[in-house]
Amino acid sequence: MKKIDKAVADQYFREKNTYMVLYLVIWFCVSFGAVLLAEPLSNFSIGGFPFHYFMGAQGSVLTFIILLFVNAKVGDQIDKKYGIDEAKNIKLSEGKTLDH
Repeated sequence: MKKIDKAVADQYFREKNTYMVLYLVIWFCVSFGAVLLAEPLSNFSIGGFPFHYFMGAQGSVLTFIILLFVNAKVGDQIDKKYGIDEAKNIKLSEGKTLDH
């Protein structure tokens, strides 16, 4: 595996952490926003249930699952941007053994 310059590694982790914070903020807003805005959201309904109830029961979980897939896709793009390619690293380490 090749060494990564510390400045590049810091940039890489800063970008990954920025996106992680963004995902958590989105999830928090979806989870608790439905509770805080329950009264105005009760005018809308999905499947016969008030929208705030639906978001509290299902919307938060669905948003979390969608964010997991988005995180995987964006994370792969960031890895490629900084030259961290998992398939390439596995290929580099094939066939090597440790001598005792």
